[in-house]
Amino acid sequence: MNTFDSDGVEIAYLDEGEGDPILLIHGFASNIATNWIDTSWVRTLAGAGRRVIAIDNRGHGESEKLYDQEKYPAPEMAGDARRLLEHLQIGRADVMGYSMGARITAFLSMRHPEKVRSAVLAGLGFNMVRGVGGAGPIAKALEAPSIDDVTNETARTFRAFAESTGSDLLALATCIRASRDKITSEELGTIKLPVLVAVGSKDVIGGSAQGLADLIPGAEALVIEGRDHMRAVGDRQFKDGVLAFLEKRP
Repeated sequence: MNTFDSDGVEIAYLDEGEGDPILLIHGFASNIATNWIDTSWVRTLAGAGRRVIAIDNRGHGESEKLYDQEKYPAPEMAGDARRLLEHLQIGRADVMGYSMGARITAFLSMRHPEKVRSAVLAGLGFNMVRGVGGAGPIAKALEAPSIDDVTNETARTFRAFAESTGSDLLALATCIRASRDKITSEELGTIKLPVLVAVGSKDVIGGSAQGLADLIPGAEALVIEGRDHMRAVGDRQFKDGVLAFLEKRP
């Protein structure tokens, strides 16, 4: 793992392989290892002749932990991604984000389109616009003295996942409590890049892949059959669909 200074915040990243660059942005409470290495994404993409760059979002993984809610808006996290590409002197890259990472990728695509060659928005479909909700109970679950004190089933799932990834629970609670800049259908309509939206067929957190793709000109939808939010990320259907998308995009 390497690190760089992103406007005063130390950000960790991985850089492996050779070829066309692709930047990977993980989801909430996850990290590079859990989201991209353990699921064989790094190996798969590098084996397909890609230079794989992956970022630990601020407050996550080996990146700096912050406890100020004003440090976690999605556009600023998209800024970390942009600054990483500039740090590596990469003009443009394909970008794939999962869940929260998909939201960050959308902001990167809307506000810095010159840095994005194509975008894969995964693990977050129409709920990117409609909203996922539930931030308060999840934050309280992360701050609870023990997971045994958490009774909300969804919040307990997030607490268990955060513990499994060795995360800083207070930093994550701060992150999820941060103000969420809304993404409107009108804004998504301004994206002029090749886009693939990939969501599991049983993913109630992400919502409809086709519903989001319909809002982005020319976007494609990939439904990962039989998979929910947690199990879709490493699925073979997902990998095959992304590789095919990358091969045919201009």
